[in-house]
Amino acid sequence: MLYVAPMMAWTDRHCRYLHRLFSPSAVLFTEMVSTGALTHGKQWHQLAFNPEEHPVVLQLGGNDPEALAYCANEAFQRGFDEVNLNVGCPSDRVQNGAFGACLMKQPERVAACVAAMTNLARGPISVKCRLGVDGADSDELLDAFVETVSEAGCHRFYVHARIAILAGLSPAQNRDIPPLQPERVRALKERFPHLEIIVNGGVTDLDTFEDYRTWSDGVMIGRAAFHDPSLLNLCHQRIIGDSDVVDRQALMQSYAEYAAKQFTKGVRLQALIKPLLGTCNGMPGARSFRRTLSDHRRLQAGDLSIFQDAFEQVYRGAAA
Repeated sequence: MLYVAPMMAWTDRHCRYLHRLFSPSAVLFTEMVSTGALTHGKQWHQLAFNPEEHPVVLQLGGNDPEALAYCANEAFQRGFDEVNLNVGCPSDRVQNGAFGACLMKQPERVAACVAAMTNLARGPISVKCRLGVDGADSDELLDAFVETVSEAGCHRFYVHARIAILAGLSPAQNRDIPPLQPERVRALKERFPHLEIIVNGGVTDLDTFEDYRTWSDGVMIGRAAFHDPSLLNLCHQRIIGDSDVVDRQALMQSYAEYAAKQFTKGVRLQALIKPLLGTCNGMPGARSFRRTLSDHRRLQAGDLSIFQDAFEQVYRGAAA
């Protein structure tokens, strides 16, 4: 299976729509949504998604079992296919709320959250975590975490193949500085063969995807999916055994038509443009393509012809 990771400020519903065009088989994740934003802020609009996105997973951030159970139940009633608990995010905001990666030090609390969600909500509950956090990163502690949480009803773990260093590293640094250790995720799967273990981290090319899927229950792709969505299509083709070259121009045209409809509903053009910026990376004219899509005057004016003008920068030669 192929999964697209939850990424704050990236995997919104418009990005997910584009990713679905590139990969009909990928499981798509929302950005992390905190329980506080839903229960206190009443920001239920954050749970909106397009029907085309299925299968789609809501990732929740929080540490209160009752609040998580309530939000998970709401998510399934609104049609989500799975609810995932964030136990891997290293940001300061998340740490201040006492959830995310710091919860790896509290397996019993995570287990209580999973149990509450499983008991109330009618759908699969999963956990996304790291290999460890701030020195508490041994295989023994990782095993204890997985065993405790799985006994509470979680049978699917998405494991970012790095530890998190909360003291001294920013979220961006936590994506690169802690060394990638996929061999530890592989060993975890060997120790817990009855659980679903999906590996996340470092998948930027087809070879790595193919290697990971030989031993894991699934492969999760992060920022590479945004910077070059065609990778999603290559992975999808390997999964279904299809070698046809994707018609990238047709997919992008489909997205432009979707964006035009969303714009008429009041969505800002900037938000609709953002997912497209990486779609032509590596192609002749990609820089002009991005420059056209980033024209602030046209964005402010709501100029929908910006899509076709941008497409012409890379497909003028192909159409000749």
